[in-house]
Amino acid sequence: MTKEITLKLKNKFLNKYKKGYPLLWKEAISNVEVLKEEGTLLRLTDEYDRFLGKGYYGRQNKGYGWILTQNENESIDQKFFDNKISTAFNKRRSFFQDDETTAFRLFNGEGDGIGGLTIDNYDGYYVITWYSLGIFTFKDFILRSLQKVSTFRGIYQKKRFNTAGKYVEDDDFVTGERGEFPITVKENGVNVAVHLNEGPMTGIFLDQRNVRQAIRDQYAKGRRVLNTFSYTGAFSVFAALGGAENTTSVDLANRSLPKTREQFSVNNIDYEAHKIKVMDVFKYFNYAYKKGLTFDMVILDPPSFARSKKRTFSAAKDYKDLVKKAVQLTEDDGIIVASTNHSGFGMDKFKSFIKQAFKEAGKKYKLLEEHDLPKDFPSIEEYPEGNYLKVVFIKKFS
Repeated sequence: MTKEITLKLKNKFLNKYKKGYPLLWKEAISNVEVLKEEGTLLRLTDEYDRFLGKGYYGRQNKGYGWILTQNENESIDQKFFDNKISTAFNKRRSFFQDDETTAFRLFNGEGDGIGGLTIDNYDGYYVITWYSLGIFTFKDFILRSLQKVSTFRGIYQKKRFNTAGKYVEDDDFVTGERGEFPITVKENGVNVAVHLNEGPMTGIFLDQRNVRQAIRDQYAKGRRVLNTFSYTGAFSVFAALGGAENTTSVDLANRSLPKTREQFSVNNIDYEAHKIKVMDVFKYFNYAYKKGLTFDMVILDPPSFARSKKRTFSAAKDYKDLVKKAVQLTEDDGIIVASTNHSGFGMDKFKSFIKQAFKEAGKKYKLLEEHDLPKDFPSIEEYPEGNYLKVVFIKKFS
């Protein structure tokens, strides 16, 4: 285990950290110059050396590390990781017993007690995501913990750390047996093709499980569906299985075409009966408006931030305008599914974007239901940014 150093926190931030806020900000640290090697264990104190917590140094976006315990007598050792991971697995026993859903989150960062780490299960194949070099230094502890608490087929890893905050290309395989991809997992009875060896993403965002189910079971029947920022088309597949008249999937990435065809195919759906467009979503909005195309359901699930050759999209700045574009193409009594994973604002702010968009468009609306993270993605009250997902089902009126 690496050595422990003392990190002093500024007085004006003390109340926040005493209440259990887990992420260490550079601005809160008095002696930041002592931080040299990521993975170093930290003893956190106020400027008078009074104990506040223990954690580790790891650069993650704007964060400089995570507090792991406020118990001065607790050691950050193998036992610590064993306890955290076994507790997380026990909370998900019902998922392990559900044959209809074989892909879910096993460990959700600070929500399960270790910031900077997530572990997902894809039908016995585990995917560990390391969000800093700091947490990666504890790899051996975490692998030993996984071997103690469960039986797995294989383990893959995603390294999301470097100076630019981008994915680190590497051989993702860690241990066990290598998968033959795509692996087909189930989500509420629907087949999903996943690739664990093709970069940072696997083909499905597990946090949207309940939203996809609602689209299939409650909203899709008989509707013409536009799925924007469609990635691998999972929303479109669920809509089709829910009885949608047709779906149109739009995403700028070239991979979206073969990946969406794959998702339709593993569910025995003729992808040629559905439209898949590889193009900028905003260009498609303009194209559809000029052609007089309208839809009974429009799904908006953009990244928090994206840049193409001609456009930059920021959820914080541009989501209102995105909703306005969707309103133009949505039939009266149609549904807009507005989603964001941006952690920088809460649900109230998100709803204000929707309210302003409809006001500027001169249309009325009704909020039908809301979603946040599913139960396998726990968050803590002291760290609201961890409960990042915000989804609203909206009915449009004239």
